[in-house]
Amino acid sequence: MRKKLFPWLAACLLLSGCSGLPTAREMGNMALLRTLGVDPSPAGVAVTGSTGPRAKGLQAEGEPALTLSAERESLSGACLAMQGQSDSYVFFGYVDQLLIGEELAEEGIQPVLDYFSKDAELGLGAQLWLVRGSTAREALSAGGDKGVDSRLETLQTDSKMGIASISRTAGETYTGLMELGSAFVPALSPAGDDTAILLENGYGVFRDGRLTGFLDGEAARGLELLAGGASSEILEVELSGGRVAVKTISARTKSELKFQEDALSALKVDCKVEARLAEYRERLSAEDIKYLQKKLEARERDRLERALEQLRSWGADCTGLGAQAAMGHPARWQELSPHWSQQFGQVPLEVTVELKINS
Repeated sequence: MRKKLFPWLAACLLLSGCSGLPTAREMGNMALLRTLGVDPSPAGVAVTGSTGPRAKGLQAEGEPALTLSAERESLSGACLAMQGQSDSYVFFGYVDQLLIGEELAEEGIQPVLDYFSKDAELGLGAQLWLVRGSTAREALSAGGDKGVDSRLETLQTDSKMGIASISRTAGETYTGLMELGSAFVPALSPAGDDTAILLENGYGVFRDGRLTGFLDGEAARGLELLAGGASSEILEVELSGGRVAVKTISARTKSELKFQEDALSALKVDCKVEARLAEYRERLSAEDIKYLQKKLEARERDRLERALEQLRSWGADCTGLGAQAAMGHPARWQELSPHWSQQFGQVPLEVTVELKINS
């Protein structure tokens, strides 16, 4: 008898709105935040959230993005305070973009990542961006009524295609800081125009949770090679038969620890790059291909060396070269790992680049 009555009883309880059960909310009565920005403030921490453009009513008329902000002593307090600023329930479960202002990055991002890892709605799946030379609030405001969600999603998609900076989730950054002691995060800066409201601006490198500096230009490209990011780029070279354009397609970097007796003697970094001929006027000779290979290999080696020089000066092995190389020497790595940040800046380097051109 109990088994037959239980479904009917449960249905009655749900319909009656029993106080012991959660109250259902209509999606139309919820403000679904998509992007969250965090900065320091005199009160403690400032949080800014944006919904992006919204649809309302049966005809789904477009409404401007809803932007909310609050300052409190704690991140949880600021998020709670945002609830009272909207006539809709503010829901954080759809946040998939996290912006960190440069000032907060200098103070340390560990508390923010800790909060995201523990909060049931947020989590660590959000894409993480460092706002360079500005605040997260100003970056969010740069989108105006349209918000910045679309721009961030475009950058994220372009990253997967190899035509934008390597994107990083909050979880990947959190793991890097916990396991490697360092991490890198793509940096953006507000442009202030209607065509590209947030522009790529290198990478921020963190050590022990705090921002140590930025990698720009060729050094940033070198970091992408170290991380194995597919850095699509066109190199134009003038040959006897005319100008030739070569497009890089992919890169894969491996590392190896070398020992002399029981002492660490070198860190070997081997990068393999694949490219293809994009434009050329006439069939290239074997000598032309060889010249192009040397030209590209020299350029990529220079980029690697620039990135490594800067990272070693910070003691930040944010791409995990040591941990990767340790797979071949697990016992010796146990002795090296506690002091690797110091060793990383001192061990001699052997950098090699091998480039293959496909027609």
